Amino acid sequence: MDKTDVIIIGAGAAGMICAVEAGRRGRRVTVIDHARNPGEKIRISGGGRCNFTNLEAPPERFLSRNPRFAISALSRFTPADFIARVDAAGIAWHEKTLGQLFCDGSARQIVDLLVGDMAEAGVDLRLVTEVTAITRDGAFLVQTSGGTIHATSLVLATGGKSIPKMGATGFAYRIAEQFGLAVTETRPGLVPLTFAEQELEVLRPLAGVSVQARVTLDRTAFDEGLLFTHRGLSGPSILQISSYWREGDSLTVDLARGCDVAAALKAERGSSGRVAVHTALARHVPDKVAGMVLDAAGISGRLADQSNAVLDRIGEATNRWQVKPVGSEGYRTAEVTLGGVDTDGLDARTMEARAVPGLYVVGEAVDVTGWLGGYNFQWAWSSGWAAGQAV
Repeated sequence: MDKTDVIIIGAGAAGMICAVEAGRRGRRVTVIDHARNPGEKIRISGGGRCNFTNLEAPPERFLSRNPRFAISALSRFTPADFIARVDAAGIAWHEKTLGQLFCDGSARQIVDLLVGDMAEAGVDLRLVTEVTAITRDGAFLVQTSGGTIHATSLVLATGGKSIPKMGATGFAYRIAEQFGLAVTETRPGLVPLTFAEQELEVLRPLAGVSVQARVTLDRTAFDEGLLFTHRGLSGPSILQISSYWREGDSLTVDLARGCDVAAALKAERGSSGRVAVHTALARHVPDKVAGMVLDAAGISGRLADQSNAVLDRIGEATNRWQVKPVGSEGYRTAEVTLGGVDTDGLDARTMEARAVPGLYVVGEAVDVTGWLGGYNFQWAWSSGWAAGQAV
């Protein structure tokens, strides 16, 4: 039987940084993963360039039953702390919109950084290794396809259910429940939304069309790109709002963000009245979107022939388009899993289970989910770092 101090299950972002920190403290660390390569979600993220953090990570940009839980870890290992490691490794990066940071080159640079740091810290990385059973009798016994390992600390860092083709499962939730930890409802987050067939008949001709939109649900709104798809709607604004959306909710979409369409058409009616109303509307939204709005309202003809009431209807349909999704594309395309191991059972400073000394849960497995834009990686770095100081 192998003996070590810490077993970390999951060689993703949270698991690897936890291993680095624990190893640097002189702890004997073994990281286990069933995959052939570490950090596969890092490798594919951000279109292969890894949106590795955001310049800011305020707690209000993280969803949880306890919104304050993430504050401790996020405030002690900040975006600036991870950026410093990226800079020290000589990895070039750039800022895109809204504070999102990406590698100039391949996301593999982030994976290589973490793997290199683990090696320097003496971490034992075991890939293509299945965990078959975990028991505890004072210490933890982890049975694997490569034998049984004994450790005083166990870290669950296997993520959530999103992107099952990458090997994602609910493993962390099952083990947490085995040891008596509560798990909140889980569902896909940051995911495209889908529509019923009758709505799709209207939307399908627009597949591939994108607009800068404002998407609102109750008091939550996101001003980012929106993409029409064959199954419904996607794009950053939709992915963001999907984390707040529940079945039965309707969304309000401004398809001409920053433009009061009714006022603009009324102003243009005097100088460009001879143009078709479709042509006039297409100056403010893509041509196919203009067609969708006007066809749905049954409006055609010249701009000059439209009354104020009709132009108000066009403006309402464009600036306050009402849509009611019926579902999402699910974990297959979801970037994250909402919900997870209930934070009430975890110590916010160390990520240790209150009722199970030596058991830690980090990253996406915890009921903390960030917005799109590098926030979920930052939660992985912060929560993994926090656990790494304590295991």
